[in-house]
Amino acid sequence: MSDHAFVWVWLPGATDPVVAGRVQQQVQAGRPASYSFTYGRSYLQNPRAVPLLAELPMEQGVQMPASGLEIAGVLLDATPDSWGRRVINERVLGARTRQSEPADLDLLTYMLRSGSDRIGALDFQTSATEYIARNAEHQATLDELMDAAALIEKGEALSPAIADALFLGSSVGGARPKASLIDGGRSLIAKFPSTTDQYPIVKYEGVAMELARRVGITTAKTEVRHTAGRDVLIVERFDRPGDGTRMMQVSALTILGVNPETARGATSYPAVADKIRSSFTQPRAALSELFARIVFNVIVRNTDDHARNTAAFWDGHALTLTPAYDITPSHGRRDSIASHPMAIDVDGDNQSLLAVCIDAAAAYLLSNEEAQEIVDRQVDLVREEWRDAADTARLTTRERDALWETSILNPAIFWER
Repeated sequence: MSDHAFVWVWLPGATDPVVAGRVQQQVQAGRPASYSFTYGRSYLQNPRAVPLLAELPMEQGVQMPASGLEIAGVLLDATPDSWGRRVINERVLGARTRQSEPADLDLLTYMLRSGSDRIGALDFQTSATEYIARNAEHQATLDELMDAAALIEKGEALSPAIADALFLGSSVGGARPKASLIDGGRSLIAKFPSTTDQYPIVKYEGVAMELARRVGITTAKTEVRHTAGRDVLIVERFDRPGDGTRMMQVSALTILGVNPETARGATSYPAVADKIRSSFTQPRAALSELFARIVFNVIVRNTDDHARNTAAFWDGHALTLTPAYDITPSHGRRDSIASHPMAIDVDGDNQSLLAVCIDAAAAYLLSNEEAQEIVDRQVDLVREEWRDAADTARLTTRERDALWETSILNPAIFWER
């Protein structure tokens, strides 16, 4: 396999990509140790060019990743995550990956063997002069894609045509089974149930996203569909405006400059708030929106709100929060306090308590009264909208009972610190 790849980018407003530079594998003791990046001369001379992110300023020469990182975060954000890597392992290794848990392929392999319709506006190519999109040739049905995802989870072989269709979604992040779709010009992500699910996570995410919209949070558009006896969550991509352009996008993990391997305990919402104040457009509005999302995560017991599940658009000059996504209630016992992967206040408190949110108001440039108003409004609206939102997400009576006041509005969230 090659020791380098070329990074192509869709500049703001552009419908075709240009080559931005080269990512180079740096080897130490015979193993990949890190990945450097160098802007191409043509890109540096392009009057429309923008830095891929502030961490990679537009300048000549080799740029190594910041201390503690294997690769610049903006490049890592564009690579496949857990699920995509499983799909690529199946495609590249075949039976070898089914016989035992294989060692990960190197990062360049994942870059160059994944689909080109990846999150954001970057892609990786073997050529600096010719862009060739890696797209699926076989257009599979939703049922076929769900069946294929289940086979990968079970470690069973796929037909070449179905493996090719599932490959299209290999560049989309996340750990759960999913696939990319195009429907009437809309770019969609289909999120499937997992063979290991102990409860209907797809529908739980569907109702949480519906409630988030109803309390006023800007979210990705979602819809729960039932097909072939199974539920699937259809998510409309917000990084694809539909006019052939692509939105540059980075995760909060990248914005914070944190290694994903050590992120838990090393990231916090106040740290994200600091970046919003310094690097975002309309920081006060963004801080209020971030605070509202934190409150909602507490209300619905979304404890998967790690730094990769918050993201921002990058226009080459400033950042803007993307719509919220991946809001999934976790199972819990009534009257039990959950915790979040990122601290809510400056003292490191990550308890899933509304009191923690209110006491942290100043970190988000809010008064305690303003914070209390946001909390009260969301609690009231969730109570008012619950039944209708549950209908929209196709929840059964049993599923509603399992969520209400255990995951959603668990009495423990109202406790004092």
